[in-house]
Amino acid sequence: MKLKGKDLLGIEGLDREEIELLLSTAESFKEVSEREIKKVPTLRGKTIINLFYEPSTRTRTSFEIAAKRMSADAVNISVSTSSASKGETLRDTAMNLGAMRPDCIVVRHSSSGTPEMLSRYLSCPVVNAGDGAHEHPSQALLDMLTVRERKGAIEGLKVSIIGDIVHSRVARSNIYGFTKMGAEVTVAGPPTMLPVGIERLGCRATSSMEEAVRGADVIMMLRIQLERQSESFFPSAREYSRLYGLDETKLKNAKEGVIILHPGPINRGVEISPEVADGPYSVILDQVTNGVAVRMAIFYLLVGGAREEHHV
Repeated sequence: MKLKGKDLLGIEGLDREEIELLLSTAESFKEVSEREIKKVPTLRGKTIINLFYEPSTRTRTSFEIAAKRMSADAVNISVSTSSASKGETLRDTAMNLGAMRPDCIVVRHSSSGTPEMLSRYLSCPVVNAGDGAHEHPSQALLDMLTVRERKGAIEGLKVSIIGDIVHSRVARSNIYGFTKMGAEVTVAGPPTMLPVGIERLGCRATSSMEEAVRGADVIMMLRIQLERQSESFFPSAREYSRLYGLDETKLKNAKEGVIILHPGPINRGVEISPEVADGPYSVILDQVTNGVAVRMAIFYLLVGGAREEHHV
């Protein structure tokens, strides 16, 4: 089996079978990272370009490590050192990179729809590593993999996503992913951070933190994205933390065995207390570990490994 499309632009465009394929493939790659020599020859001779127009630590490093663990050549380009700083258009950048015949381009950009636009000009696969407030598909996949590992299945779980929903591409991708996999998703945050009509994506919405936490199997806390805010959406960080920060007191209303996720970076003491972030229910570092396996699976299924025998 392989993915139906040339690119991975979002979770919205995937069906449940494709998500299952990505997760099961990622599971098969997890043990590579536990080896003494963390490398397989699956994509030897292939070239992956990471084109990042926004700052990133986890996502960019994870994509680079994933490529190298599959023996592909990884080339990293940040906008500050690219010709974009000289005025080159995104289309021209894409066309020039495409002329170098890479096997895949991973794109992160502050404008929604940029990876989709680039995919029209490029014959090689394009992977969306986050576009504006639109989607972040690989993050949702690693979140689903983490939940499935801990809970055994996603079907029937109560998943609550809490925080800055309006600016969060992670929230959108996870709503699409978890609902397609049969979970019941609730989003919560200050009324100013809940998009009008978000329920159309298949989730419930509430401004009550207590309601979102009560009976939850999975709680995903989101970072307040100040870099995407041109105005203030809440009075102060202290007030936000008091009402919507996850601490041990609020956590008592969740279901026994609840797990806590966060896409990072964490604003400790704002959206989540240090005791919860480092506590027994936190799977935040598991998410990071799973990110490498998920991105290896994406490359395997898009770049050509899936058409060859899978020697892992």
